This record gives sequence, structure tokens and C-alpha cells, in this order.
Amino acid sequence: MLKWANLFSIQKTHETISSPDGGVVCHISVASGGVVYHIDKNNKPVVKSSRLGFLFFGEKPLYSNLKIVRAVRKKNREIVKLLWGEDSEISNNCNELILYLSEKTPPERIFTLRFRVFNDGVAFRYEIPPQPKFQRLSVEEELTEFNFDLNSAVWKIPAYQPDRYEYNYEKNIAANLTESAHTPLTFKTPNGVYASIHEAALYDYGSMNVKLNSSSILSSDITPLSDNSKAHINLPFNTPWRVIMLADSAIELTTNRMIYALNPPPTQDFSWVKTLKFLGIWWAMYVGEWTWAPGENHGATTAHAKDYIDAALSLGISGLLIEGWNDGWEGDWLENGINNKFTVSTSDFDLPRVASYAKSRNIELVGHHETVGFIDNYEKQLESAYNYYASNGINYIKTGYAGSKMLIHGCREYHHSQLGVNHYQKTVELAAKKHICLDIHEPIKGTGIERTWPNLLTREGARGQEYEGGALSPSHVCFLPYTRLLAGGMDYTSGIFDLDHPTKKIHTTITRQLAYFVVIYSGMQMVADRPHLYEAKFAPLFKFIKNVPTNFAKTLPLAGEIGEYYIVARQDRDSSDWYIGGVTNEDSRHANLYLNFLSDGEYLAEIYADATDANYQTNKFAHKIFEQKVTKDSIIKIFMAPGGGFAIRLRKL
Repeated sequence: MLKWANLFSIQKTHETISSPDGGVVCHISVASGGVVYHIDKNNKPVVKSSRLGFLFFGEKPLYSNLKIVRAVRKKNREIVKLLWGEDSEISNNCNELILYLSEKTPPERIFTLRFRVFNDGVAFRYEIPPQPKFQRLSVEEELTEFNFDLNSAVWKIPAYQPDRYEYNYEKNIAANLTESAHTPLTFKTPNGVYASIHEAALYDYGSMNVKLNSSSILSSDITPLSDNSKAHINLPFNTPWRVIMLADSAIELTTNRMIYALNPPPTQDFSWVKTLKFLGIWWAMYVGEWTWAPGENHGATTAHAKDYIDAALSLGISGLLIEGWNDGWEGDWLENGINNKFTVSTSDFDLPRVASYAKSRNIELVGHHETVGFIDNYEKQLESAYNYYASNGINYIKTGYAGSKMLIHGCREYHHSQLGVNHYQKTVELAAKKHICLDIHEPIKGTGIERTWPNLLTREGARGQEYEGGALSPSHVCFLPYTRLLAGGMDYTSGIFDLDHPTKKIHTTITRQLAYFVVIYSGMQMVADRPHLYEAKFAPLFKFIKNVPTNFAKTLPLAGEIGEYYIVARQDRDSSDWYIGGVTNEDSRHANLYLNFLSDGEYLAEIYADATDANYQTNKFAHKIFEQKVTKDSIIKIFMAPGGGFAIRLRKL
């Protein structure tokens, strides 16, 4: 009997979970040293042995002396329908392992590790229930490791910088990540596997960055609060999902939709949410024709707004953004943001009158709240400001958080800290109550919460075209699909046609500006230049911008390499039309576009391409527009000039 009793008391210390197709395998081991995991893809090691756990203020560390109390397995086989986006449906096809863990000795704290393994990646999170002796924890450090081969190539932007995510991507090797980098953080391992570290369902917790720890292993670095803690959490609490996207090629990585599958469906009706294409009283300020601040050249006047509304109607664009309409832009607005008033117009702008005029022409206004990061000031006015817009029939808001840090509760906090994350979420949830959609600039990064909160239509979160004029190279956009855009859509402020303005020289060809509307997805897509540029001379080019949708049924990346080029096809959700966009870096390229994704029948291809002598430095406007009939057996041969690109509409005949 004793022998049998001893046999049954043996604790299992190792579990393995595979993806539905068997190609991705995650191993989890529990020993005296703690919990560790490692990941293989197609029998190739991707993530070597990596520990998990926490350090807490005022409590013992939670990572060692553990045992598995129970292991539960599940299979998720679900097609997720999205209200809007790059795809109408995505797959939530994964195998799940839930490990219930306990310390072997007092205080015998308990927690859960939940793993989900997809065909294209692995995700896991910590779930901490209430403990017998406490209901609240202060996180000193999250010990999650991502033990990639340090010879891996990595594409990164730095964390903890004054301009938040707005930096140029750089290629390096993982061994050099001595400073924290933002996620998504993309790798190519020496054995040829592509990967990206990110997170999903980020709520009430600091954003995760990645850096080398003291053991020279890549590990989580949670954005701290001003009191040096990483988060104060009430129990029960689930951390965000730690996500490792995996692919056999760079282009395959861009189709990864794990972060949406890891977020829950909405719990309320969002049928009122509609994507939008909009003009803006915006670029004229950047090129110095108008100003945000009141004065002789003020941009946001009633007269200018009415002119832009008329232009939007004439051009077939559904919306108009107006920046600089409210009290608070005088003087150094970056320093004086505490004075912003979000329900008080300047003397030359009548918001109710402009809103009424827009409604009479069926144009949606996009309101604007530039907080400059003064969150205490903004939150005092938040309810009244949203009510003011709602009462005037304004259903869209662009918010802004310029400034290196936020002022919250009298303290300077990182935008990406727990308090910053909570503020952004507060605006999303209040906007949902008011049936308002958001475009957030200087945001918290996307973690797939748009599935749960579809009124969050887009965000910035990388360098956009406001940096044109010298701070962007043609390669910048060729990095985004493999890095930033893995976190969701981006308002890149596309469609600049005045490429040689003396104050903002644009480093693209003109057809590349059309390509952006396909290459860079956004649920709110800005048509960023002044309306007169889209008329007369450039009307044939503008035809593509007018027709390209903001909501797609299917996305099929066709070709690309990180930092070099990207070509993608997207099918309109409301028709059988397809759109293709492509961009290249400083190098010219020829591409063969195979159209075997089309359905049977004939299509008319409307092609907007660089001329053979086009160049982003010397011949930006050289282009050609032509048509040809095609079928799914056709091949379109296309040329991209240095710094150029192309756009194609495939219209079913």
C-alpha cells in the first residue's frame, strides 16, 4: 500500500501544448527553480527556456517553490466576426492549457497560468485570484522572459523617449537591446523563423516593453508609475496576454490576428459604428498658411469650416476634422495645455452653426481635443466635453496627447503607465456611451481591444506624415507593416499631393500617396491635404482616393521584406472590388502581381503607377494612369520608382 500511495503523490512537473496543426509546441516545466517555458516551431527552437513570475513590494517573490495543483485543457475552434477592419472574419483556432499553481510552503499563494497556442503563435497570461491574507498587490517587477537567440535580427524603436512611439525603426541584433524597446518587437532568428513580441487586452496595467535583463535574456519591462511601482492591482486580476507571433516569412507575419482573437467580444450594441474618410483643417497649419491659435491667419474659423464642408461634399468625402477651434491655443500651447477649454469656442468659430451646416450637407464633423497630456484638466471636463459634441451631432473625435509625459493626479506619468492606460480606456468607454468614435493621437499602443470596443476606430502611435519634411525616409513605411501595424490600424494622415511645398517637402512620389490608403489600414482614414489640391490638375489621381474603401472583407499580403517593400491586396466589404497597394524604399523595383485570388469573371484594373523616370527626390509627380482587363489568370507587371509606390482598383465587370 505504501508504494502505491507514494506513486499517486508524485506531482507532475512538465506539460506540453501544441497548436492545432502541430507546428508550434510550447513546453512548460515547474521545478524548485520556478516556472519556465520554451517554444519550438516546425522542430526549430524559437524561444529557449524562459522563466515566469513576479516581484511584489512588501511580499515574497512569486516564482519558485511551486507545484501544479491541476491542469485543464481546452480547444477553441471559433470564427470571430469583426464589425470593421482589415478582415470581416478571423480565426480563433487554438489549444489552451490552464495550469493552477501553488507554493509548496507557506504562505501557499496560488495563481494560474493560461496558455493558448495558435498555428501562428503562443500567448499566455497570469491570473491571480484573491489570496487568504490580501486583496491587493503592488507589482515591483514582472519577470516574464523571452529567451530568443541573441544573434537574432531585431527591428525596434526605443521606449521611454519624449516623443513616445514616434521614432524611426532601426535594425539591430537582439544582443544590443540594452535599452528598453517598445512592442511589437519583431525578430528574425538565425534559423529563419520570424517572430514578434507584443501583448493583448491591456487594461489597468503598465504597457510592456522589452529589454535584456541582468542574465542577458530578453525580458518584460513594464512601464513604471512615478512611485516606481509597475502597477497596483486589485484581486482577482488577469495580466494582459503576453503574445509571441510566429511566421515562416516576413510577409506571413503581417497576417497575424492573434491580438484580436485574445480579446473578448463586445458586450453592448455597436451597430452604430461606421468607418470614415475625412478632410481636415490641419495640413494648412503645418505648411504655415493658417495657424491653430486665433489671429489674422486662424484656420478654424466658421467661414473656413463651411468652405471645407462644401469641398468635402464636392469631392465625395464623408467627414471633416477641425483643429484649433477651442479656447487654449494661444501662446506656447505645449506649455499652456492646462488652460484648454473643450466646450468654449474661439470668437471666430461658431460650433453649433458649423455642425448644423455640416448636417445639412450630410458631412460628419470630427471634433478635436488636444489635451497636451494635462489629464487632470481634461478629465474635469470630459463628460461635459463629450456631451457638447453629442448634443451637436458630432459622432467622431480626434484626441491628442502631445507632450513627453502626462500630468495625472499632480504627478508626471508616462503615457504608457498604468494610469495612462486607464485614462485612455476611460475615454473609450465614455465615448461608447455617447455613441462617439475615436481617433487617438499620441496613444497607448493597440492591443486588440478594438474587438471589444469597436468605437476606437484608429490611433496614431508611430511617425506619420506630419514628420515629412526631412524626418522620414522612404523606408519608414516599409517597416510599419511588419512592426507597428501588427498592433492594428494607424492614422498616417495620407494623401498629401503638395509634394514640393517649401516648408514641407515630401519624400514620396505622388502615386505612393495613393498606395498609403491600401498599405496602411485605418478605420478613420484622413485625406490630409488641402481640398484645392484634389481638384482640376490632380482630379484623375484623386479618383482612387474617393473610391478606396475604409472597411475590408479580406486582406492578402502579396510580397515584401522588412524595411524594403510591401504589397498588399484587400477586398472591399461592400462590393466584389479589390484594391492593391505597394510601396518601396529608396530602391526601385519591378513586381509581378498574380491575381489568382480573384473570383471567376473579368475585372477592369484601374492602375495608378510611377512613371519609369519617377523619383522621390527629383521627379515626384511623374506617373501614369491606365486601364486593362484582367482575370484571375492574369499577371500585372508593375514598376515602383525609388521612394515610390502604386495603387490599383480591380472592379468586377
